[in-house]
Amino acid sequence: MGEQTTVKFPQEVIDEYAALGVDLPALFSAGTLGNRMGVQIVEASAERVVGTMPVEGNTQPYGLLHGGASAVLAETLGSVGSMLHGGSSKIAVGVDLNCTHHRGVRSGQVTGVATPVHRGRSTATYEIVITDEQDKRVCTARLTCLLRDVRPQDAELVPGTAG
Repeated sequence: MGEQTTVKFPQEVIDEYAALGVDLPALFSAGTLGNRMGVQIVEASAERVVGTMPVEGNTQPYGLLHGGASAVLAETLGSVGSMLHGGSSKIAVGVDLNCTHHRGVRSGQVTGVATPVHRGRSTATYEIVITDEQDKRVCTARLTCLLRDVRPQDAELVPGTAG
């Protein structure tokens, strides 16, 4: 669990970040928490981000997928979309996340798909739909991220940067 697969990026995004010496798979990964939970980003663009997460290892005491695990998946996917929308000169910081849990799931894997609701200059909002292996909706979430300018001191915080 936690191994990162190859993410499919639009060529213009690859080119933009490569010119800055940024390792895209590291930058657009699920991060330490997401990796620990087995989150895999499988497709990423500003228009659509897709990721998966196993139910096993992410359950609450009743054996159901933990609502917090769904929130981690949702925030990861929405943040990646927001970062891609903002581009290399912006950092996306989540400021609001809400999740509605529709049904429990006990096994298998869930898939989240993040699509934009609003993409502005200073904020981006994504709806994230999480489904089970039977394509039944498990959770609907909405994430809003603040898009702030990258500062020189941010280089040490951004994985895969040359600086």
